[in-house]
Amino acid sequence: MWQNEILDEIHRIREEHAKSFNYDLKAICEDWRRKQAQSGFHKQ
Repeated sequence: MWQNEILDEIHRIREEHAKSFNYDLKAICEDWRRKQAQSGFHKQ
């Protein structure tokens, strides 16, 4: 099986992010929405 370093890094970052919110999906989504709003890079 092949391994993709970029995907491995994305999965690691997502896991760390979820763990930092104790795997609370609502809190994770709220954080992503907040980050998206702050970035100014979202469609209305």
